[in-house]
Amino acid sequence: MTPTRIRTVDAFADNAFAGNPAGVVVLSSYPADAWMQALAMEMNLSETAFVVPLDDPDADFGLRWFTPVSEVDLCGHATLGAAHCLFSDRVDGPIRFSTRSGVLTVDQAGDTLTMDFPARPAVPTDLPAGLADALGVEPVWTGRGGTRDLLCELADEAAVRGLMPDTTTLARVDARGVIVTAAATGGDYDFVSRFFAPREGIAEDPVTGSAHTVLGPYWAERLGRTVLTGFQASPRGGRIGIEVLGDRVILSGRAVLVIDGVLSGEATRAMA
Repeated sequence: MTPTRIRTVDAFADNAFAGNPAGVVVLSSYPADAWMQALAMEMNLSETAFVVPLDDPDADFGLRWFTPVSEVDLCGHATLGAAHCLFSDRVDGPIRFSTRSGVLTVDQAGDTLTMDFPARPAVPTDLPAGLADALGVEPVWTGRGGTRDLLCELADEAAVRGLMPDTTTLARVDARGVIVTAAATGGDYDFVSRFFAPREGIAEDPVTGSAHTVLGPYWAERLGRTVLTGFQASPRGGRIGIEVLGDRVILSGRAVLVIDGVLSGEATRAMA
């Protein structure tokens, strides 16, 4: 039996042990969903990406993402990690991934990867019950991006960086994840953010590409320009380049391979 390769890539990072780590597994075909979910739980990263080649005129590979507890519709950092692995395997770009969120294209320019994602502008909404208590602060603006994420603007960058939410209470709020953000008060970025998704088994995600499909349109409108830089102010931290192009958002960043190994025979046999 051919060993199954598994890699860990730090996405939106210039060096190892920064940004957001993603598991990446490239397979010849998809195994059972239960096996992929079990491996994602074993990896215990915010997402593990599973990639398979396709015979499809519209896409080169299939791509699916699993948190430790569920499959998700969109994940930026694991897409970046998957593309980084394929480019390292000498796959020519641009790479087109068929996903639950449509075809996502990733290209490479030097050490930087660019990802073409659907924009998810936030629509204003009333403050959900329990959200302010869970965050420990009252947002100045609240909206919903896509169908499942909440976006909360806080008063300033210090409020975002100092936030210590009650994730148990936050998990009761009706949202896949909660994005908190504020305009930057300095540095070489335009805004800061953090992302909490306790319902998905992720207390705090280090750097969240999908959140920036909401953040990009939001800050583009407020700042009056379409090219931005965001900084996700988690303990690991990470910088994301953003360009808003109508109903698409171009996200850019770097990635670093940290672990490259194979699954044991026992784990591989469980795939069958």
